[in-house]
Amino acid sequence: MRIIIRYILLLSIIFINSCTKNNDTGKPSKIRKENKVDSTIIKKTSGEQPEYKNKTFPVKEGLLSDIVGGSYAIQHEADGDLNNDGLSDKVLVLRKKSDTLFQRTVLVLLKNRNNHFRLDKISDILLPDEYNEAGFKKYDPESISIAKGVLSVNLYNPAPYGNLFFNFKYINKDFVLTYIETYNAGAGSSQSLYYEPLKGKLLQEVTDTMEENMPAETKKIQVKKQKFLFENSVPDDIISKVYSENDVL
Repeated sequence: MRIIIRYILLLSIIFINSCTKNNDTGKPSKIRKENKVDSTIIKKTSGEQPEYKNKTFPVKEGLLSDIVGGSYAIQHEADGDLNNDGLSDKVLVLRKKSDTLFQRTVLVLLKNRNNHFRLDKISDILLPDEYNEAGFKKYDPESISIAKGVLSVNLYNPAPYGNLFFNFKYINKDFVLTYIETYNAGAGSSQSLYYEPLKGKLLQEVTDTMEENMPAETKKIQVKKQKFLFENSVPDDIISKVYSENDVL
């Protein structure tokens, strides 16, 4: 009897081992891996403004004296509402006190409700050099003004540089070039150019000063529409380039 019981137990063990081997495929069991996102590489882009860093003008918002600092003198100043918020903004032309021959800087300051100003635009290249190589002023007089949301810069000189006038206006948050006008007088004739970059319009007017009635010939040219930002614009170079690229005679 004991032999029969042992025999039955042995058969049971063999059967169980056989079932276990059949279920074992020899492959490691699959482990579900969760997708993990490294939080260190997530960057928020919407609604964030780049950090303001400017060594020359470290204060972006405050009183006028805080923003300009003591190393600059205000050469020209214009007041008016530039961004159509009902507050009087400012545009300043600054000259270094320590070096009057140094390139001038133009600041656009927008007024806040707390009567502080926010430095919105800076340009060290907008205006041409104030003096030529002989030490004489290139343009005299110079003036800046703000009217109906437009900044106008007027530089006068009959010869040899001629007059240079240009305007800027806020379109959304960009302060863009809307108009350039030049006038140059030479031997026997004078020439005026009128350029509207956003519209792609260039008009040339040549006057024959040798004739008694000084007849004028006008030429309209459709050119490529372009957008020039205040901080990157050199109006004198812009008008010269569009003039040369379009075979204006």
